[in-house]
Amino acid sequence: MQTNFEDLISTFLEKGIGVSNNFLSTDLALQLKLNLVALYNQKALKRAGIGNGYVSTKDKKIRRDKIFWLDKKDNNETELLFFELIDSFVLYLNSTCFTGIKSYEFHYALYEKGAFYKKHIDQFKSDNGRAFSMIMYLNEGWVKENGGELKIHQKLEVQIISPENQKCVFFKSNELEHEVLVTNVSRMSIAGWLKTF
Repeated sequence: MQTNFEDLISTFLEKGIGVSNNFLSTDLALQLKLNLVALYNQKALKRAGIGNGYVSTKDKKIRRDKIFWLDKKDNNETELLFFELIDSFVLYLNSTCFTGIKSYEFHYALYEKGAFYKKHIDQFKSDNGRAFSMIMYLNEGWVKENGGELKIHQKLEVQIISPENQKCVFFKSNELEHEVLVTNVSRMSIAGWLKTF
């Protein structure tokens, strides 16, 4: 587990974007995907908005994914294992990098065929609590023709990251503009933020 944590942290320190190809175990990724598919089939996922709870709008020209917020109170066995993993990572991150992370929030995200998310930044103007963004992918057998890549805009280069199963991407929420390119098949992930309060 710590090897995957180190992968994220070392690549983040080197390139400004952390990547671990096996952050989620095979079994955990599969169980989370099954949860997400079940929620989708139950029509529990809702159209995602733009902005925070105080100023939120829904604009299909900018964002077309559907989401479901994870909550420990739901007592879902698989999601509790996911939260244990995140708790371990936060503890490791705080003890090695002194980041002062105090909380987090995560949601399932499903992009149906043709969906996308235009270029944006993750930190709200009215709320600077989000310190780091994390995205974990649940897509088995992903190939380039499927599209749906994460495109991250850095000062000197653009990085394209494929949403392959078990992979985690980690970066500062207030620094990097990024977007999800049009997906040609259903694309699944868990996205969230590590917060300083």
